[in-house]
Amino acid sequence: MSTDAWQITWFTAWVAVVSTLCILPPGLALAWLLARRDWPGKSVVETLVALPLVIPPVATGLLLLKLLGRRGVIGHWLETSLGLEIVFTWKAVVVAAAVMSFPLLVRTARVAFESVNPRVEHVARTLGAGPWRVFWTITLPLARPGVIAGAVLAFARALGEFGATVMLAGFIPGKTETLSLSIYHLVQLGRDREALVLLAIAVALAFGAVWFSERLLRRIPA
Repeated sequence: MSTDAWQITWFTAWVAVVSTLCILPPGLALAWLLARRDWPGKSVVETLVALPLVIPPVATGLLLLKLLGRRGVIGHWLETSLGLEIVFTWKAVVVAAAVMSFPLLVRTARVAFESVNPRVEHVARTLGAGPWRVFWTITLPLARPGVIAGAVLAFARALGEFGATVMLAGFIPGKTETLSLSIYHLVQLGRDREALVLLAIAVALAFGAVWFSERLLRRIPA
């Protein structure tokens, strides 16, 4: 495998890891709220979370571009207040991957939290444990296989992200070049052999992640 292929693979895996770590805290918090609480507008939040799964990825990318671009509400504030530029940088690749993989993490973690018997949590509270202690010592450990499975699925989704990434980050060799973008670019140039090498790497990484996630999901009680 060439040096370029290694660099592209490393960058893609690094982006997938960083994006997954970024969405873990808000993803787990939202999954727990959806599993354990009812509030007005809950169905709206559930729908918004699921949207990236059902609308075209390029549409999500275009929305992110409008929000995070220099003239966008969020992008303009980030640039003027923090000097932070997102679009067409490696940060855009991370953001696109995080947004597209967020629903998978939330949905899987929610199922894991729902599988935890509320009676166990209630007994802990009657014994004097506070909400945070119950979550960290009972809820999260019992839901751990599903939580890890959700994180692995999010990682796998980030590995293969294309549509939102190409809209928000573009294809900039050495800066925003992921496996998916590189495969598309090489095919466009007629360099199918090199594209097939990257394809094999992408399939191997995705297969390993999904296989591991499925094994963890089998541990969740029905």
